[in-house]
Amino acid sequence: MARLSRAEAQERNREKVLAAARAEFIERGYRAAKIDAIAERADLTRGAVYSNFPGKRALYFAVLAAAAMTEPVDPPLGVPSPREALAAFARAWCARLPMFTDDDNSPARLATDLLPEVMADDQTRRPYAQLMRLNALILGLALEGLEFADLRTRTGRRVRVAESALTTLHGASQLAAAAPGFVEPFDVVRVCGQLADLDLDDAWLPPHLPYAVRPRPVDERWSPPAGVAASGVVAVLGLHRLGSVEEAVRTVPPGVPVTAVLVSSAPAELSPLARLALAEVDSCLRSAFPPTAWSRLAIVHDDSGAVAAAAGVAAVSDATEAAVLVRDGRIVARAEGFGACYAAATAAG
Repeated sequence: MARLSRAEAQERNREKVLAAARAEFIERGYRAAKIDAIAERADLTRGAVYSNFPGKRALYFAVLAAAAMTEPVDPPLGVPSPREALAAFARAWCARLPMFTDDDNSPARLATDLLPEVMADDQTRRPYAQLMRLNALILGLALEGLEFADLRTRTGRRVRVAESALTTLHGASQLAAAAPGFVEPFDVVRVCGQLADLDLDDAWLPPHLPYAVRPRPVDERWSPPAGVAASGVVAVLGLHRLGSVEEAVRTVPPGVPVTAVLVSSAPAELSPLARLALAEVDSCLRSAFPPTAWSRLAIVHDDSGAVAAAAGVAAVSDATEAAVLVRDGRIVARAEGFGACYAAATAAG
């Protein structure tokens, strides 16, 4: 048998730790789970567990993220109405909720401790709030895509409807865990579908930022890692600044792609949380909305900082906001600091 490389051995150990942790969390619950017991299940040392994850909370987020990243689903046939699509989105969400007949050791109850852990301190709470804003933008853009709204106008924004739907669904998730049998999924689906018809006086206005940064013309080579956009606005955003990407999405001319590159000063713990939060919405969205309505906003998780470095951002933190405009394999404009997304997008006009 061929000997594994160091990278292959590390990946295999990581997968063993994740599998063991999942089993431990399901059997004992997150609170009672022990790192020593996870190491024993994985047939590894305690040090091997900590070499892959900085602590139990990071491991918990990673287990939940892996569970949320399901196999690709078939999109719906035809073009549904916004009401039909939002109801289908809610139906896919509710299908994952624990039932009152599930016991405490059911895999469906694995995420019961997620929000308590998120709320435990500011390091997780602030990024989670921004991740929810990003999810609302992604879902709102999909609703707008069904309505063929012009993203640059003041009408047609559906982010507030998306926020209302996500609030309803997250509330249903918490009640399904805390008060088994109380939540009626069919009612939740009907409510979310009807939210699509609400007029919440939602409009996006270009920011009035006279003190914000301005784009700087440059001529630099763009050589990102494989799979990253070759053109358009590339925004490097710390997990405290995710909401600002809407400024780029709303400002760029039609057809210009926008990529949000997510970075953090604590990627070992916060990147799994980001993957989890975004995967929950992405899987439901792709089962409910046709590809024609999917957002032109691409998301890249940049745990190593390689994409940020390619964009000329050498050091990153959760407060990072920088953006570049890429054309024909060259960076032609860049901006750093508050308002960078808007500045880079204006350069594309």
